[in-house]
Amino acid sequence: MADEHAWDGEYWDSRYLENDRMWSGNPNMILVREVTGMDPGTALDLGSGEGVDAVWLARRGWRVTGVDISRVALERAARHAEEAGVAGRVEWRLHDLGTSFPAGTFDLVSACFLHSGGDMPREKILRNAAAAVAPGGVLLVVGHAGPPPWEEHEGDQHGHHHGHHGVHLPTPREVLESLELPEGEWEVLVSEEYERTQQTPEGRPAVRTDNVLKVRRLGRDVP
Repeated sequence: MADEHAWDGEYWDSRYLENDRMWSGNPNMILVREVTGMDPGTALDLGSGEGVDAVWLARRGWRVTGVDISRVALERAARHAEEAGVAGRVEWRLHDLGTSFPAGTFDLVSACFLHSGGDMPREKILRNAAAAVAPGGVLLVVGHAGPPPWEEHEGDQHGHHHGHHGVHLPTPREVLESLELPEGEWEVLVSEEYERTQQTPEGRPAVRTDNVLKVRRLGRDVP
């Protein structure tokens, strides 16, 4: 199973090259909901893909570092930022987050749908993401709560859900526990599941359940 796809930069480059645009072109609805009203600062967008979330942030005054494993995705993201007039507010970096991670701290670290097959160490990556949050800053983790409704796939004997190629899809509580946050140093702001409408491969609308965890590092007064 692990050999079916490399799940590395070459694999993701080939996935992006299958279409002129892989994703919807709209910013993540939960990112918009949770970031609206925050004072702009520095942001780190993990798995930035074609750059829609990073550009949305930049247009609202954030200075953004967008990170992805795919050169093709980063090239598209850079063009998107240029077209939106925010190229000077976004820095694009190529990283395989399982082996390297951007240096520095950020007021917002976002990891939206950071799922992949193979042996991607998602829990380790998210712990590194938490470590990159500045005092008073926020970590936002958005993920799928289960497979899409048009795929018949049941959870395992423990009730855990898996998506494509056996990828484990944790609950918000499981994500929080896996972060191993020091007690008394973080505040949980949001931990919930939510529903959204997504297009099926046939172009029909379908309701999908995802989840969100938003935590803030304590250390300075934040409205």
